[in-house]
Amino acid sequence: MFTRGSKIVTALAFALTISGCTAVKNTGDALFGPGLEDAKLTPRNNTYRDLLNLPQPKGKILAAVYNFRDQTGQYKPTPASSFSTAVTQGAASMLMNVLNESGWFIPLEREGLQNLLTERKIIRAALAKPDAPENNTILPSLVAANILLEGGIVAYDSNIQTGGAGARYFGIGADEQYRVDQITVNLRAIDIRSGRVLHSVLTSKTVYSKAISGDVFRYVKFKRLLEIELGTTTNEPAQLALLSAMESAVIHLIGQGIVNNSWALQNPEDINNPVLQFYLNENVAFL
Repeated sequence: MFTRGSKIVTALAFALTISGCTAVKNTGDALFGPGLEDAKLTPRNNTYRDLLNLPQPKGKILAAVYNFRDQTGQYKPTPASSFSTAVTQGAASMLMNVLNESGWFIPLEREGLQNLLTERKIIRAALAKPDAPENNTILPSLVAANILLEGGIVAYDSNIQTGGAGARYFGIGADEQYRVDQITVNLRAIDIRSGRVLHSVLTSKTVYSKAISGDVFRYVKFKRLLEIELGTTTNEPAQLALLSAMESAVIHLIGQGIVNNSWALQNPEDINNPVLQFYLNENVAFL
């Protein structure tokens, strides 16, 4: 037979359980939350593993990226901020990183081209000084790109799916809610000699958010109210979703170029590479 004290203990234990296991994984001294963490490399999704497992190209492609803009016009909903954009404004830097790690492209600096040209002027001025030591140093010209990569973040759709579930009994309740947003990017390869768009890709990635909470609300005795609230919220970082969408777009672009002979594999038999086949079949599935 349960006593009043044992009921309170049971209620507390239940509330702690439903608040989520993530609240117990501490790296600091705090009772709840992840605690303090040191700086580390940005975590990546499965698309990053696919990017690294692509077969080798016959020759790397010199690619120029001048910009990769936010074309969504979306801002974070109030009261978070009326002036902060929903997506990062550093997408061009992220794309350069993806291109470099793919093993298929040699990205050329174009976003900071003016800074690069200024430094080259400084070098030429130093070499032209009368008291400069005589040498045969010649500043080489900048490398020209084979293709121009254009595109941007073209859509950010909020609340494309929401839902949840909850229950309450005898003053003890728990609920779980989720929300799904979606981010879409466009990436296209342009032939610099003709200006013709060789390939164009649209990829989308969901941004998942989840909240779990539990509470206890009941009178334990006359004029003695017990009230406990616990919860945790997990929001997938929008920049990681964007990074994954870019990685997928680059892989699809590589696959389209191989099929249409815009570029080639080092070993033609690598067309059967599992990663490459997965993305090529994904293109076929939408036809």
